[in-house]
Amino acid sequence: MAARRAVDFVDDGMAIGLGTGTTATLFIHQLAQRVTQGLKVRCVASSKASHDLAVSLSIPMTSFDETPVLDLAVDGADEVGPDLALIKGGGGALLREKIVISAARRFLVIVDAGKQVLQLGRFPLPVEVIRMALPIVTPKLLALGVQPHLRASADGSPFLTDEGNYIVDCACGQIESPEALAASIRSVVGVVEHGLFLHMASAAIVGYAGHVVELSV
Repeated sequence: MAARRAVDFVDDGMAIGLGTGTTATLFIHQLAQRVTQGLKVRCVASSKASHDLAVSLSIPMTSFDETPVLDLAVDGADEVGPDLALIKGGGGALLREKIVISAARRFLVIVDAGKQVLQLGRFPLPVEVIRMALPIVTPKLLALGVQPHLRASADGSPFLTDEGNYIVDCACGQIESPEALAASIRSVVGVVEHGLFLHMASAAIVGYAGHVVELSV
């Protein structure tokens, strides 16, 4: 329901940023239905998986070379806290997701009600790390009071992002100051990006059993 409602925010002629993950996939399928009915859009995806899915559904794609500014980005989140502060990156595309969102005039989050929290931190915070820097970054993350764990793929090998980087999932507990933690993690040399998406979301559509609720900052 949240994914269907999100498509109502898409107007003819818009440039759309497509997110990554299970919820974003639902939106891509809903958008494809509207495209088959005549909706004119062009899209930039935040991962190879989302790009390939959109192409397979005949959604017109573009690039930042051709379309450096997007009208709207739509993506899911792993947690939604107060003021629409987010933890994202469970799908491993946090760097590209943040790039796509930063290029959009508006960012719409779509989630189910279980993703809403009073304080961020229940979901492990993903941090994207340059591979050669992992032995340097890990102790520095520990010193920040988080517990980093290298993400593994299904076959047990380290998970690699589309950019060829590692993901370290950090157990944080309740995050008292997301801004301070974000700044501390970003200051660690070898960290590419973190999954705290702060002051980026314009609105959220939260799906409940039988209805949706729209939130804004």
